Amino acid sequence: MADSSRLPADSRAPTDQATKLLLGGPALLTGLLLLLVVAFVAYEASPVMAGVNGVSLLDFFNSDGWYPLQEQFGMLPMVWASIAAALGAMLLAVPLGLGCALFSQFLAPAWLKGAFNSMISLLAGIPSVVFGLWGLTVIVPLIGAWQPPGASLLAAILILAMMTLPTVALTSRAALASSAPTLYQSAAMLGMSRCSILLKVLVPAARKGIAGGVLLAIARALGETMAVLMVAGNVVQTPDSLFDPIRVLTANIALEMAYAVGDHRSSLFVSGLLLLVMVAVLAALAHRMVGSVDRD
Repeated sequence: MADSSRLPADSRAPTDQATKLLLGGPALLTGLLLLLVVAFVAYEASPVMAGVNGVSLLDFFNSDGWYPLQEQFGMLPMVWASIAAALGAMLLAVPLGLGCALFSQFLAPAWLKGAFNSMISLLAGIPSVVFGLWGLTVIVPLIGAWQPPGASLLAAILILAMMTLPTVALTSRAALASSAPTLYQSAAMLGMSRCSILLKVLVPAARKGIAGGVLLAIARALGETMAVLMVAGNVVQTPDSLFDPIRVLTANIALEMAYAVGDHRSSLFVSGLLLLVMVAVLAALAHRMVGSVDRD
């Protein structure tokens, strides 16, 4: 059989060129679709961003609240609510997800490892509306029995933590698996305990990949709509406690877009553009961290 590595470069060039075209076409189409989405959202938001009808961009952050009928479109309470829900969820999801990753990669017995990994993958694939339904019928009544009304920032945090935990677990496991395989053995030969090896050697070695996964999980939490809409109470206010009802930006868009017109409609697109910017920044940071891991 002829050795393909000895074939002239010209004989392989058509195949390589065809492969580039075959794979580059979908990649280019994906990029164009993203640009079209961003351009459409920016175009729909442009009337109020340009102050055409007397509504300026600063009004979105200086106004006292969201009252479309009075031409007040203050979204700052919803911005704070979105950030509080996402960061609160990370306080729960990150340690739990990292613990799941460490257990799956280094501690789980062989007979349990496959089933445990399948469970995490299944949890990642559950539709958000199912989480919302469970939260509405179980979590909200439990919180309401403790501190009414139940539908609150705390309920949103708990649901988002459950939804983002698989993202943290899967990305952390991949980061830990990609770290040097000899680290564990070298640390064990030095007499370190298993707990010290995991927490003082392996986790720091994979910290950039883990941080990138956490940023992606925050982006998912910021973009979640249905589950948060079902459990958060949907009151536009800056939360003073975990038990206050809140409304996040995504839920506000979903609730009001069907009947919004004029400046009200454009204002909803402004909030969508703000979400795009926030998620884009997080995605860029995550890509940079994961890229630096690959270079290391």
